[in-house]
Amino acid sequence: MSIIRPFTCDDLFKFNNVNLDPLTETYGLSFYMLYLAHWPEYVQVAESPSGEIMGYIMGKAEGSGESWHGHVTALTVSPDYRRLGLAAKLMKYLEEVSEKKQAYFVDLFVRVSNKVAIQMYQQLGYIVYRTVLEYYNGDPDENAYDMRKALSRDVLKQSVIPLTHPVRPEEVE
Repeated sequence: MSIIRPFTCDDLFKFNNVNLDPLTETYGLSFYMLYLAHWPEYVQVAESPSGEIMGYIMGKAEGSGESWHGHVTALTVSPDYRRLGLAAKLMKYLEEVSEKKQAYFVDLFVRVSNKVAIQMYQQLGYIVYRTVLEYYNGDPDENAYDMRKALSRDVLKQSVIPLTHPVRPEEVE
């Protein structure tokens, strides 16, 4: 059993067990604080009954016009708590917040090599919108998929019509 609750500043000192995963992008404390200050409703943790952080999601709202969307900056679950549906719960929460903000879609970036995550996102209704070449710093051979899921405001599903050609990071709006 777990609860989903808002991420707090104190959690920054308790989430190392989650961030040690090699597929998790880890940021500096100031980056986490920026998200907590600007988009607190988008930063949530899954906590065990004993108070251990099982996973977290960090996102934001961005864009304008029909590009207004929720963005998943980080989603990770500790290896000890995987395959329990926590990532799906956290994603559902972020999608609900994005719906309330009248976003057209939710997007995220995932390593092309992370087959497990890609499959999970596809099961949650996300599609590969485009490939972003050399997206990850420090690894020029690692591309990312920009995956998207249309929300109810995008009645015609315009936001999830896949692009036919890859883009470079500087072309991502």
